[in-house]
Amino acid sequence: MSKEIKTIGVLTSGGDAPGMNAAIRAVVRKAISNGVAVKGIKKGYMGILNEEFIDMDQKSVADIIQKGGTILGTARCLEFKEPDVQKYGAEICRKHNIDGIVVIGGDGSYRGAQALARQGINTIGIPGTIDLDIACTEYTIGFDTAINTAMEAIDKVRDTSSSHERCSIIEVMGRNAGYIALWTGVANGAEDILLPEKYDYNEQELINNIVRSRKRGKTHHIIVNAEGIGHSTSMAKRIEAATGIETRATILGYLQRGGNPTCKDRFYASIMGAYAADILCQGKSNRVVAYKHGEFVDYDIEEALNMEKSIDEYQYEICRKLSR
Repeated sequence: MSKEIKTIGVLTSGGDAPGMNAAIRAVVRKAISNGVAVKGIKKGYMGILNEEFIDMDQKSVADIIQKGGTILGTARCLEFKEPDVQKYGAEICRKHNIDGIVVIGGDGSYRGAQALARQGINTIGIPGTIDLDIACTEYTIGFDTAINTAMEAIDKVRDTSSSHERCSIIEVMGRNAGYIALWTGVANGAEDILLPEKYDYNEQELINNIVRSRKRGKTHHIIVNAEGIGHSTSMAKRIEAATGIETRATILGYLQRGGNPTCKDRFYASIMGAYAADILCQGKSNRVVAYKHGEFVDYDIEEALNMEKSIDEYQYEICRKLSR
């Protein structure tokens, strides 16, 4: 805690998420206001190993808050899981006089931050992922933009699905977490919502529900399917064969990661970025910023990684009731 921080680095790691640029901007400007220099690290942990550092000032982060993606670039770096590589990465940081690093990314990124902390480089994590799958926080950068993008796309698919009296399976992202599917399924009034945490793979029940809906006079049937279940195209073929109803699959894919971040993602990312810069400048290390019960807080990374998260039972029950 007594270590004086003179220069910090900031990197984005793993999948990009709308709002990352807002967080980068906040880290840079808040650190500079604290009298601390900032270096941007290109392409995540790979950028440390390749010594891709750039000096950043207030001007370098001007006019980026509204942009999707990340101006620093991002990459996955499997090599950084190796202890020797982690030690080498810390040595490179010291070579460039970097005392601490803010890491913007998901759980995997935190493990890299934790490794650097063990090597004496102060690190703070910020939750940047559209999946909302980080247990210690109720908000992750990019989730709000992703669900709004998906919601608008599903509305459009519903229009054509109704016109052709089709069943439409729309696959949304989220890796093994069903939060994007849950939120958009409810927001779009989907007839069925398939979540990795809850789906029992009883496809016959799904088929029965489609048939019941058609008998009640519904001219379309929307199924929001989470990425963690996947196989939407083959599922569509089986449903069409079983029901005789034209069924199409739409996989939204990386569309959900792009675009201008929403106001919420810009605001929350800015607060998280500033918070991370402040506690890093105070000498804190091995912490992750989180949003919990209406407040911005921080946790030990080890504690955060050991937390578990699941779909809220009441929300899931409401999702089922409203879809019938």
